[in-house]
Amino acid sequence: MGYWGYFVVGRSERPLAELEALSGAEGMRLTTSAPGGWQVWEYPSGDGGIGSMNALAQESGAPALFGYVMDSDCVVVEAAGPESGAWSTCLARGAMAGYLGAGQEGLTLEDYFLEPRDAAERAVAWAAEAGREVSDGPLLDVLTADADPLAENLFFRMLDRLGVVPL
Repeated sequence: MGYWGYFVVGRSERPLAELEALSGAEGMRLTTSAPGGWQVWEYPSGDGGIGSMNALAQESGAPALFGYVMDSDCVVVEAAGPESGAWSTCLARGAMAGYLGAGQEGLTLEDYFLEPRDAAERAVAWAAEAGREVSDGPLLDVLTADADPLAENLFFRMLDRLGVVPL
């Protein structure tokens, strides 16, 4: 059985776990700190529900990103910026399609998530709001890749391509 849980990415002078926006996620632990106040926190949970990335972006005054890893097969990515708003996509799209295919007649992956090219454009804008200049090509590569072998690896590769947490 693979990993189920969240990775929460944000920038703040204070630990993200102390912010009101994440008050319902007791037991979060810091996994990575990066220059510029960037933090990655882990919240193992198969139940979903950690809080609002919009609220985190507003409270911290910086873009925020959640990655919900599903059995190490795929990742739901939710992102928000205080100015640019929210968007969502997924990593390891083939595996995600398998999860969504069970019981959801007529709905496709695109009914839930941005297509990779659109997600790459939003990710470039998210990074710009975070003060990073990135290209959409390397992000598109991550957004169209399969898990290798763990979807968590794709998520951290995406953080690297966004310029916030280097590999």
